[in-house]
Amino acid sequence: MRPGGLGRYLATRAAGTVGTLAGVAVLVFLVLRALPGDAVTARLGTQAGVLTGEQRAALERYYGLDESLWGQFTSWLGSVLSGNFGVSVDSGEPVLGLMLGALPVTVELAVLSMLIATPVGVALGVLAASRPGAARDVGVQSLGLVGLALPEFVTASVVVALLASAFAYFPDPGTFVPITESVSGNLAQMLYPSLVLSIGLVATIMRTTRAAYLEAAGTDFVRTAEGKGLSPRRIRWRHVLHNASIPILTIVGIQFGYLLGGTVIIEQVFALPGLGRLLLTGILNQDYAVVQSTVLLVAVAFVLVNLAVDLTYRLIDPRARLQ
Repeated sequence: MRPGGLGRYLATRAAGTVGTLAGVAVLVFLVLRALPGDAVTARLGTQAGVLTGEQRAALERYYGLDESLWGQFTSWLGSVLSGNFGVSVDSGEPVLGLMLGALPVTVELAVLSMLIATPVGVALGVLAASRPGAARDVGVQSLGLVGLALPEFVTASVVVALLASAFAYFPDPGTFVPITESVSGNLAQMLYPSLVLSIGLVATIMRTTRAAYLEAAGTDFVRTAEGKGLSPRRIRWRHVLHNASIPILTIVGIQFGYLLGGTVIIEQVFALPGLGRLLLTGILNQDYAVVQSTVLLVAVAFVLVNLAVDLTYRLIDPRARLQ
C-alpha cells in the first residue's frame, strides 16, 4: 500500500459519509412533513377536530410544530448531534432507548439470514457454474428465479399460517424472548423469519456467484493451473472461487446493509420488535422523532457496512491496496 494511502482513503470516505448522512437527514425530514396531517392529528385522531385554536396552538408549541421548517430541522439535528434523539410522541419514551431496544433484534435477524443464505447461495452458484448449460445449471437457475419472484409478505404469511395450524404458533411482540435470556427460546422465534428472508438472498447470492465464477474460470491463470495438473476440486475452490470473491463479497455486504433497514414486512408479520417495526409504527403515528432518528441510524449502519466491505477488499485483493 502506498504511504498514507489508507489514511487518505479513510478521510475521503469519512467526508463522503458526512455528505450522505446529511442528505438522508434532509430527505427524510422533508418527506415526513409532506405527509398529510401532523403529530397532533396522529396523536388525537378525530378528536383533533374539536380542539380550539388556543389548544391546537399549545399542542403545536409542545411538539415544536410552531417553528419554521428550517427551525424544526436545525433544532432536531442539533439535538441528535448532542446525543438527544428526542421523545416519542406515541409512547412518551426516549427515542434512543427505543432504538437501542430494537436494534439487536434487527441485527440478529440480518446476521442469521446471512449465515443461512451466504454458504447456500455460494455453493449453489458454484454448482451451477461448474457445468454451465447442464441440467443442474438450469435447475439451480430456475430455483433462483422462483426465489426472486416470491414476495416476502406472501412467503411469510404462508409460513405463519402453517405454524399456526400445525403448532398453534401465533406471533406476539409481547412474548419476544431476547437471546440474552434464552438462546433456544430466541432462536425458536427468529429461525423462521430468518429462513423466509434467506430465500431471496440465496437466489441473489447464487446468481452473483455463478456470474463471477464463470468470469474467473475463463482467465489465463485457471488454464495454467489446469496445465500443472491440479485437481478440478482444488482449482474450483482454491483458485477460481477466491478470485471471484470480490463480487460475492460486494453483494453480501449490500444485502446485509439492506437487511438492517429492509425487514419491515418480516418484522411486522412475525411481530418482531425490531427497527423495521419501530419505523413502521412511527410512520403510521407520524412520530417524527422516531422516524427521523431510525432512518438516520439505518443509514449510518449501511454506510459502516459498506466501509467494512471496502476495507475487506484490501485484505483479500492485493490490487486494492495500491489504490
